[in-house]
Order: sequence, then C-alpha cells, then structure tokens
Amino acid sequence: MKIFKSSDPWTPIVISTTLGLFLLALILKGFTRDLLLEAGVFLVSVKLILMANKNAETESRLERHLTQIKELLAARERQSGDPTDSSRFEAPATTERIDNSAR
Repeated sequence: MKIFKSSDPWTPIVISTTLGLFLLALILKGFTRDLLLEAGVFLVSVKLILMANKNAETESRLERHLTQIKELLAARERQSGDPTDSSRFEAPATTERIDNSAR
C-alpha cells in the first residue's frame, strides 16, 4: 500500500491499532446500532491519516519549488555580476494608485 510508504513512521501503527480496535468492538458488541458509531470513528481516523499524508506530499512539493526558486535567483545573481546592485529591486518611478471605491 502507498500509505505504508509515507514519511510518517507512526502511520502504519495507527492504522493497525485503529483497525484492531474496530474489529474488537465489532466482536464484543456485535452487529448492533453502535456499529455505526464505531465505523464513524474508524473512518475519521482513516481520513485524518490520509490528510496527514497529503500534507506531507504537499510540503515536499513546496520544498522542491522553493529550492528551484533559490537556484534560479542564485543563477540570476551570478549573471548580473554585482550582488550588491540594488537598482534592480527599486520600485518604478511612476506608480498608480488603484481606487476601488469608484467601482
């Protein structure tokens, strides 16, 4: 499973424990109306684990993008020659103010 290959080492333990407790409750309580409550708790746990996995993937993707941006900025700085040249960071001489109240 792809979930077990996540960066979080606790994910397989949480999944196994939650599934074990769900099966234990199913055996002890049987197929009663409390089964829906137990299934709801199990599904919430699975959803939280899936969200944590997606968060980890997004974080790694953002880190890769930030690394690429840093590399591009470093290459641009090397091309310009003078890293202390601040003229390229100055605001333009003419700036217009956008008036949103006229809309």
